[in-house]
Amino acid sequence: MVSPQRLLSLDFFNAFPEEERTTIAEYAEEVDVASGATLVKEGEFAYQFFVIEHGQAEVSANGERITELGPGDFFGEVGLMLTGVRTATVKAVSPMTLITLFDQNFRACEQRYPEIAARLRQAVTERFPIRAR
Repeated sequence: MVSPQRLLSLDFFNAFPEEERTTIAEYAEEVDVASGATLVKEGEFAYQFFVIEHGQAEVSANGERITELGPGDFFGEVGLMLTGVRTATVKAVSPMTLITLFDQNFRACEQRYPEIAARLRQAVTERFPIRAR
């Protein structure tokens, strides 16, 4: 479990009311990773959603660098909600602390608070407008 107060420091979570953040915190887990670690690999089964608390990561697809992610950024929502597989590879370029929801925990939160899924669907639509329709 992650404290609800920690979630306030992350843009993705701070828009949710306190009661919803408390529920999310009950299901969320902290993961620390070393620099150079592969967090997700393109083409693999998607079972986690991540929000970066500390550190930097690089995103690549088809062997091409796409972008870099930092604190407050999130990833894993496309595979978790849309494709079932990872659409990109994400590697840590520094030591990182991530807040993560595993598939089963994400689904439990989604059932209690559909707004969580609605917010993620909006993010998917913004990142992949053609696929999300």
